[in-house]
Amino acid sequence: MSKIGVLTGGGDCPGLNAVIRAITKKAISIYDIEVYGFLDGFKGLVNNNYIKLDLLRVSGIGHLGGTILGTTNRDNPFEFYSIKNGIEFKSDQSDQAIENMKKLGLDALIVIGGDGSLNIALKFYEKGVNIIGVPKTIDNDLMCTDVTFGFNTAVNTASDAIDKLHTTAESHHRVMILEVMGRYAGWIALHAGISGGADVILIPEIQYEAEYIINKIRSRYEKNKKFSIIVIAEGATGKNQDMAIQKVVDNSHDPIRLGGIGNRLAKEIEELTDIETRVTVLGHLQRGGSPVPYDRILSTRYGVAAVKSVVDQKYGNMVSLQGTEIVNIPITEAVKDIKRVEPNSHLVESARSLGISFGDR
Repeated sequence: MSKIGVLTGGGDCPGLNAVIRAITKKAISIYDIEVYGFLDGFKGLVNNNYIKLDLLRVSGIGHLGGTILGTTNRDNPFEFYSIKNGIEFKSDQSDQAIENMKKLGLDALIVIGGDGSLNIALKFYEKGVNIIGVPKTIDNDLMCTDVTFGFNTAVNTASDAIDKLHTTAESHHRVMILEVMGRYAGWIALHAGISGGADVILIPEIQYEAEYIINKIRSRYEKNKKFSIIVIAEGATGKNQDMAIQKVVDNSHDPIRLGGIGNRLAKEIEELTDIETRVTVLGHLQRGGSPVPYDRILSTRYGVAAVKSVVDQKYGNMVSLQGTEIVNIPITEAVKDIKRVEPNSHLVESARSLGISFGDR
């Protein structure tokens, strides 16, 4: 074992740099393995665009948000988009990517990403590439791991936003809606909503009905609580409604971009109550900033475990947090489906016992 590669794929996420730092430091310091970082995710793998990572280059990056390697969620080597004579087309460039790895003499590739990036990693593994995956997503929707790094930082950002919305909502006697990310899972909305003291939490796993939300708001007004805080996940839907889609990006492995559900709900509330309702879309603020200590530690543990998995030749696996231990889980299991909130889970029931409405009763 002499050389390994690493790349970050998909959306950026707090903690990526901490993983890169841990991989580089352990590989070099403990095993004397050279580390090469491909730039801008799988695009760098296809274009053979990389940098050599050393201890100096990764020094002091653990607390930084983003990724020093860059990332993209639009460059799948198996459906790689190119432009020739002004015409955009796609082709399978996976063999070119593999050839680039061979020329560099890489023994293995560590892919840090969510379900999209890990699905691509799995295809490379099936073509004979030695692959180890690291679970990354603020959405916390990857199967087979208790927590993905970046999630707790996103929850912290959303909780802080709720704290700030409380004061202006109470001052103006308004309904304040905070729309958060999460794609098709409600983990960010659920955790942030509980920690921030939301009155209503709306998640994709539980369809809501406007009348129940209105009842909650009116009930609060009757108790002289003349404001309400609603946290809504971008993938939430009302009964007999479709998801709110902001746009479709054709050249992405995850083409649907959700957004707009907060404004849809605000319109319904104002029409039914005449209560002034304002919407805050947190958006990419959830992806930015320095990772909280929990994510720095988890990212570091994942990076260290990924290198150990390479040395032990446990290829085709993703490092995973199970309880307090980091273990190896087959990538095939991790990408079978997305991890969703169980509607009858203890956390949901705990929220209900506090009087939080999920808009379904």
